[in-house]
Amino acid sequence: MTGTEGLVFQTRDRRLLEALETMRVVDRDQAMAVAGFHSITRANTRLLRLKNAGLLRRLFVGSRAGNRKALYVLSGKGAAIAGVRLWHLNRRHVDRLVVDPLIEHQLAVNAVRILINTPTATALAVQLKIWTVFPEPISASVPLAPDGYFELESTTDCHPMFLEVDRGTEGQRIWKKKTESYLRLALSGEFAKRFKQERFRVLVVANSERRIDSIRAAIAKHTDKIFWFSTFEFINRDGFWSPVWFRPKGDQRQSLL
Repeated sequence: MTGTEGLVFQTRDRRLLEALETMRVVDRDQAMAVAGFHSITRANTRLLRLKNAGLLRRLFVGSRAGNRKALYVLSGKGAAIAGVRLWHLNRRHVDRLVVDPLIEHQLAVNAVRILINTPTATALAVQLKIWTVFPEPISASVPLAPDGYFELESTTDCHPMFLEVDRGTEGQRIWKKKTESYLRLALSGEFAKRFKQERFRVLVVANSERRIDSIRAAIAKHTDKIFWFSTFEFINRDGFWSPVWFRPKGDQRQSLL
């Protein structure tokens, strides 16, 4: 259909705008993955057109190579056209972001989300059913704001999971509180009431195996259930659906399904 500024609004444009409701901010590669672009040139051209039409805002960060890297977020206009909620990022229309931990964290969360939707998932007959984010804690009694909640649906079952991406900034005291809150969510019946599912897992993805071992040790003092752990290195190398996951206790790697 015809959009604004002479833009012919395409299916992949809508797919990108709708994904940005929960992905919040994406770089070009992430935009290509969720929208279905197969050419970098076409992706660059399309993102620029969406930006010029006022459907996206473009921001810049400094890359490790010393160049500028473009990031994209929804504009108010884009959110209205797609019929989705807008993530309010307090930045100017064009801005160079030297350091922004919130954005770096969100890009890491997005990377995990994209890794879930791989050809392996199709082969396993698993589909990402929903993805939910939490601008506010789940409830007053469960002060958790996970990085994401999603449900993986197979031919025989539904697998509800929370995602926690750890970038090494949270100490053991925070993980103790998170563990207690997740256990309360599981045992109080509030999870079943809120999400209409019986049980859940918590996936924790960190930057290093050493960091994972530290978090596992903290959580294992309270439970050997619910939690699953991996690293970006393991997942990127072997795949999200491979045996790359540890439990709170033990050294054997397991697969999620």
